[in-house]
Formats: sequence, structure tokens, C-alpha cells
Amino acid sequence: MSFKVTSVIDGDTFDVSPSWKWDNGKTGSRVRIANYDAKETGERGGKTATRKLTNLIYGKHVELKNAVNISYGRIVCDVYLNGVNIVQQLS
Repeated sequence: MSFKVTSVIDGDTFDVSPSWKWDNGKTGSRVRIANYDAKETGERGGKTATRKLTNLIYGKHVELKNAVNISYGRIVCDVYLNGVNIVQQLS
């Protein structure tokens, strides 16, 4: 299923529409990229990381795969843009 990126929170977290639904029945809009850790917005390099993710996915459609868990209300999963895992494009 394809999800449109509606906002970017920081360099590794963003919101999508429509809401995702995980196996355990939980739903939400916030996504955390699995196997990728960007600097927080207030940290050195954080604004650059946020801008990089924004330029890559904001307003585009992504696929969410291989959900690991839900952490802090965010689904943690692999994120694909045009069939490519975005971790490859962010690293």
C-alpha cells in the first residue's frame, strides 16, 4: 500500500496519510525509519538531516514494509521510495 508523506518531523520520522494499521490493530500516521538514526532537530546536524529527508520524500508516496514494532506511537519499519529503501539514499 502507498502512503503520502504529509509532514517531516525530523531526519528519521515523518507523518503519512492514510493512517497505517499494524497487525495488533493499532493505527497511526507517524513513521520512524528502521535501521537509520538521524540527529535530532536541536542537535548539531539535525536541521540538515531534516532538510535531507524533506527533500527526498515530502509530498511523495512511499511504501511501508517489514514493521518491527511501535515505539512512542510511531510504527518502525522499512520505507521505500520508487522501490528503493530510503536508508540507501540517506546514508
